[in-house]
Amino acid sequence: MPDPAVIFGGPSPEHDVSILTGLQAVQALGRAGHTVNALYWSKTGDWFSVEPGAEAGAFLDGVPSGSTPVRLVASTGGGFVASGRMGRERAIEISAAVNCCHGGPGEDGSLSAVLDLAGIRYTGPSVAGAALGMDKLAFGAVVTAAGLPSLPRAALTPTAPVDFGGPYIVKPRYGGSSIGIDTVADLDTARARLSANVHLRAGAVVEPYRGESYDLNIAVRTWPDLQLSAIEKPLRSGAGSDILGYADKYVGGEGMVSAPRELPAQIEAKTAERIREMAAHIVELAGVRGVARIDFLADGDDIYVNEINTIPGSLAKYLWIEPAVPFDRLLLDMLDEAERRPTTAWTVQGADGSALRSAGSIASKLA
Repeated sequence: MPDPAVIFGGPSPEHDVSILTGLQAVQALGRAGHTVNALYWSKTGDWFSVEPGAEAGAFLDGVPSGSTPVRLVASTGGGFVASGRMGRERAIEISAAVNCCHGGPGEDGSLSAVLDLAGIRYTGPSVAGAALGMDKLAFGAVVTAAGLPSLPRAALTPTAPVDFGGPYIVKPRYGGSSIGIDTVADLDTARARLSANVHLRAGAVVEPYRGESYDLNIAVRTWPDLQLSAIEKPLRSGAGSDILGYADKYVGGEGMVSAPRELPAQIEAKTAERIREMAAHIVELAGVRGVARIDFLADGDDIYVNEINTIPGSLAKYLWIEPAVPFDRLLLDMLDEAERRPTTAWTVQGADGSALRSAGSIASKLA
């Protein structure tokens, strides 16, 4: 029977964090008795098979020594292949892959699409779910259209109007939850960030900055049935911090696992229940699959949906304390879902040749 794979890395600002998540997943599955294909996607977009026991330090200078180059072939009968004897390529048989790629093409649907074309089953969001989760403007619009509370959000361009006042939070439209985010006092300063901040060049959004607000996060998993985790309150590094930053979340040795937090969050029961209700609603709205983290903002008695992370740091394993779900169980359920509930169900029904038979010549259509 083919072995599972864990995919991590990728040409993304969150490359390093993805390595941490991927190595945790590889070792957890290994301790559970599974042989794992550890597939590393480098910063340059190349693929390598690495030793399952590799540690984070092995990636400091790039590809770990002893790694084997592989290719990802996006076609029927494709998949990951490695060079064998006499230059012949051999297929790497994979039962399903755990996608641990944060941000960039690993989380925005690009990798999902290639895996679909290659016929590899995988954990996490479908192409559509990944694209929606990565697009902060689109996700905010879906949430608002569904009647869920969300702070106003607008595309930030050099000229487009913004119909709410500052101060503002400026965010990459297609980025993760912490890299490239800034707080500014006015719209002119926000627009100046467009050329100064490389993370905003693919698109940016602005939201009102609420200085007294704080984050509340919850994880969801969709297999074998819908479950909601405990609610956390992430803690900022200091009283002077305007927002929860990259260092707060990830610079602690184990990615999100070692980030400071209040878990479970000390909040009123009615607030917790409201968050759980909204999280379950978002699972349906966003087509959540696998494990995701949904982030909220609390401002006094008001709770707002902020964003969704469809491939969260450390796969949000640290949030599963109530109910308690061991990491290997979390991973095995994700792999089971990947095999039993594939992301694609293409059909050619309707392509019966009638349009071709009645088409006439192509030249006549160009006239």
